[in-house]
Amino acid sequence: MSEMQSHATRNYAIVTAAYWGFTLTDGALRMLVLLHFYRLGYSPFALAFLFLLYEAAGVLANLIGGWLATRYGITRMLTVGLVTQIIGFSLLAQLNPEWSVAMSVAWVVLAQGICGVAKDLTKTASKSAIKVTSAQAQEQGAGQLFKWVSCSSGSPGLRAARTP
Repeated sequence: MSEMQSHATRNYAIVTAAYWGFTLTDGALRMLVLLHFYRLGYSPFALAFLFLLYEAAGVLANLIGGWLATRYGITRMLTVGLVTQIIGFSLLAQLNPEWSVAMSVAWVVLAQGICGVAKDLTKTASKSAIKVTSAQAQEQGAGQLFKWVSCSSGSPGLRAARTP
C-alpha cells in the first residue's frame, strides 16, 4: 500500500470512527431524555416537544453546513460538530431535578437544540470528508476498498461510494 493510500485509509478510519461514535452517543442521548421524561409522567405531546428544537436546529444546520464546510474546511466542521455535542451533553448533565417543569423542559429543549446542530454539522462534515477521501482513493486505484467498506458498514461513505 502506497503512502497516499495509507493516508486516505487513515483519514477514512478517523472520520468513520467519529461518525459512528457520534451516532451512538446521539441516539443514546435522545433515548435517555425520552425515557427520563417518560418516567416522570410527561404526556406524549410534551415528549415530542422536547425534540422540536433538536429537529429544527438540525434543519438549519443542514442548510448552512455545506457552506460552512466549504468556507472553514471539513476538518474544522467535524471538530466543531463533535465539540458542540459535548457542550450539549454538558448542558443536559446540569439539569436540576428541583427545577419547575417549565424550566426543565426549556433547559432540555435548549440542550437538545444544541445537539441537533451538532448532529447535522458532524453528519455533513463526515459525508463531505468521505466523498473527498473516496474520490482521492479512486484516483489512486484504491476506490474498491472504500466502496466495499462503505457498503458493508453503512457509514457516511455509502452515498459517496455509489456516486460515479
